[in-house]
Amino acid sequence: MLAVTSYSPDHVAACRNRIAADIAAYEAAGPSAQLDPVFYGMMVMALDRWFVHRQRSIEGKDGNALNEVRVLSDSIVGHGGMLVVDKGIQLKPDTSVLGLEPGATILIDKAGFHRLSEAFLAELEARFC
Repeated sequence: MLAVTSYSPDHVAACRNRIAADIAAYEAAGPSAQLDPVFYGMMVMALDRWFVHRQRSIEGKDGNALNEVRVLSDSIVGHGGMLVVDKGIQLKPDTSVLGLEPGATILIDKAGFHRLSEAFLAELEARFC
């Protein structure tokens, strides 16, 4: 698959709608504090997957929300949920959405996912739409 340089507004809207539907279904089932980090971690991976082929030169490496979702998803899958930041990405806790330190266990709650997904989609729209 070639790198994607743009996304249609319809694709972004479909992602927003799917996120809202998945969260509504989870909440209807009776969420729990124990399951929230698992569910919202999976939602981060799903969010990344919607736009997985985004071109990195457009995404940048300045520690933006696109980078943060990429790093979180890679860390959940490849590092057992411990935050590992690619050396080429300038992700810093004090400027990132979730404020996680490298080496931290990734535990995302509803409020954190909401902030992250909104920042991610806004950055994506600014760079790719």
